[in-house]
Amino acid sequence: MSPRRTRVDQAYAALRRRILDNAYAPGYRALESALAEELGVSRTPLREALIRLQDEGLVEDVPRHGMRVLPVSAESMRELYEVMTALESSAAEMVARRRPPPAELRPLQQATRDMARALRADDLEAWAQADERFHRALLELCGNRLLVQAVLGYWDRAHRARMFTLRLRPKPVHSTREHAALVARIRAGDARGAFAANRAHRERASRELLAIFEQYRLKEA
Repeated sequence: MSPRRTRVDQAYAALRRRILDNAYAPGYRALESALAEELGVSRTPLREALIRLQDEGLVEDVPRHGMRVLPVSAESMRELYEVMTALESSAAEMVARRRPPPAELRPLQQATRDMARALRADDLEAWAQADERFHRALLELCGNRLLVQAVLGYWDRAHRARMFTLRLRPKPVHSTREHAALVARIRAGDARGAFAANRAHRERASRELLAIFEQYRLKEA
């Protein structure tokens, strides 16, 4: 790979991570000169990186004003959560059906404990990281490679939504209990119960997040 292509990829990855982590929130604007200085690259690789991000629908080019981070659409998030809820609930059902041994369930239990610990410390970033670990571990246990790939294809957009709403939503006190209930269903081999528990968990969280997106969209109008 040429040094120039490497610089483009590095600028793209750095900008994309800032957007997905909400370091650059929806509506954030920056001049190309400021971004180039921040990232330590010249304007040419930065420009190519911004074009890639614009193609992904994350930013827009603002003539003479650099870039603007695009807001998250409430409608696109609703569709995203519907797809992810259906796929992940099927994964939970598959895991319960095969009744994995206790050792395979430990990552789920540890992530749940880490979530509870983070909430007690009022560390929402640590809570979000542990929550994502739980759901990724659940997917990996299902044994269906295509299903995992399908969910991971939406993972970055879901991550951006979670980070955007992290400090706007009610404190996520229900998730730890819901995760523990799901693990209990899986341990018991209750496939239908695991599907229902995960679906109820995801639907409750989705309602909270979508209410924030609807409110944000009104403010943006």
